[in-house]
Amino acid sequence: MVHLSKRWVTATRILPDAEAELHGFPPVLRQILYNRGYATHNEARRFLEAQPPPGTEPTQMAGVPEAVERLVKAIQGQEKVAIYGDYDADGVTATALLVQALRRLGADVLGYIPNRFDEGYGLNIEALSALHEGGVRLVITVDCGIRSVAEGQHAQSLGLDLIITDHHHVGEEIPPALAVINPKQPGDTYPDKDLAGVGLAYKLAAGLLEKMQDAPNAASQYLDLVAIGTVADLAPLVGENRALVRAGLERIRQPARQGVMALIGVSGLQPAQITSTDIGFTLGPRLNAAGRLDSALAAFELLTTANVGEAARLAQELEIQNRERQQITREVQQQAEALVGEEDTLLIFAAHPDFNPGVVGLAASRLVENRYRPAIVAHQGEEFTRASCRSIPEFHITQALDRCADLLEHHGGHAAAAGFTVSNRNLPELVERLQAIAAEQLSGLDLRPTLYADMEISLSELKPELLTYLDWLQPTGYGNHQAVFLSRGARVVRSRTVGKDQSHLKLTLTDGRITYDAIAFRQGHWYGRLPANIDLMYTFERNEFNGNVTLQLNVRDLQAAGG
Repeated sequence: MVHLSKRWVTATRILPDAEAELHGFPPVLRQILYNRGYATHNEARRFLEAQPPPGTEPTQMAGVPEAVERLVKAIQGQEKVAIYGDYDADGVTATALLVQALRRLGADVLGYIPNRFDEGYGLNIEALSALHEGGVRLVITVDCGIRSVAEGQHAQSLGLDLIITDHHHVGEEIPPALAVINPKQPGDTYPDKDLAGVGLAYKLAAGLLEKMQDAPNAASQYLDLVAIGTVADLAPLVGENRALVRAGLERIRQPARQGVMALIGVSGLQPAQITSTDIGFTLGPRLNAAGRLDSALAAFELLTTANVGEAARLAQELEIQNRERQQITREVQQQAEALVGEEDTLLIFAAHPDFNPGVVGLAASRLVENRYRPAIVAHQGEEFTRASCRSIPEFHITQALDRCADLLEHHGGHAAAAGFTVSNRNLPELVERLQAIAAEQLSGLDLRPTLYADMEISLSELKPELLTYLDWLQPTGYGNHQAVFLSRGARVVRSRTVGKDQSHLKLTLTDGRITYDAIAFRQGHWYGRLPANIDLMYTFERNEFNGNVTLQLNVRDLQAAGG
């Protein structure tokens, strides 16, 4: 196992003008707000209250008015509509949301999620033909379709109306469609460009429900799905996403959806205390497990069923699949590590016929975490190789793939994550070209993970009331990280390894005035060589175990004091 040294950076101290502007907030919170770019009282208040940006009405987004008009016609004419989704948590929640919203309005609608193993990601010509033959006259994509030019042309040739809703980066050519809903497309002035696929589905549903004069704010009943899909897809929790997720979490904490209630039950969570972290690490992975190992239909059915027994059965099925997924991911990661070996390349590539296509992205994430290099892990079939890519901030992986588009069958994604399909005859040239692009952009850089601390603080300054202020930052996650603190010279009172494979480190630390317990996940390698005094970066949190609540430090990194 490679243990990377990390670069520590502490935020610059708040400027006097900002300090004066934010004087109504506690001192620690002032610094944290300043670090996030909120230097006036009004900006800070809007952030803490999770207010959406102005101008986020559904009709302000390009494509929504046209899509709503076509949907009204389909509902009134009882045309058959298909919601065509993706097999991850974002796509499944988006599919469930639109299917339920349309059924509420009396539409003849079905949900269609392609099988990862048989059909691959996104729109495919065979599925569109089958839907058309089954009487479907309107297809709405969610979380896919923005690069499906040939598939859009095929839908046109069938006389099948197509509405695309997709948050992924737009390619050189936008597919032909009756309406395209993607705020990243050229000319769209919608103020928030970072909504997840389920966020775009929500905007379309909200516009439709409003147009058909449903009950006021009727779309809010779907905000639990929006929160789950947005967090699970690592959409940044700022701007409108922050407002949607905070409102969605309130619904999850008082669950009315049978499937969400059952999923919370098998996960061992307490509904009233669920956070965005619980979605990201507990609920989201269970929904994703279905599409990673089999068909995502079990996850879709879980989110749409009103039957208590059926919800319990499906939630248990996902729980079992998630455990299996964890084991397969460990195996693929170990095989990928072995294939890569000790060679320090600027872009990691590992492909094998035995790799499960459903977990290659997770294995790539672990390679990035362990080696801090862009990583591609792929399942190599007889004719095609299908890959998932994960990257680092210094390397935009989708732009790199765009430069290799002539070699690829399909590709798409974001700056930090992408996927592609390539013919095996083009694979060697593709890897060579991507390695060259990585060398061009990364050579000479000090490639190490960077950890950012909001401020340096002594352990004795960590008071219980600080947690109340930190709660105001919720929901935290990608794009709005938890507050991270740096403390120096803490004395190690006790240490031991914990966890099934003893890979975690449990500590008791003191600064001579106060003592705290700490947990350092995946840092068990320090045991036996831990210095007497350490500097540490950590988050400050509540730890609840067997009904007892204690305060603890969650250690991100540590080093010898003064290191």
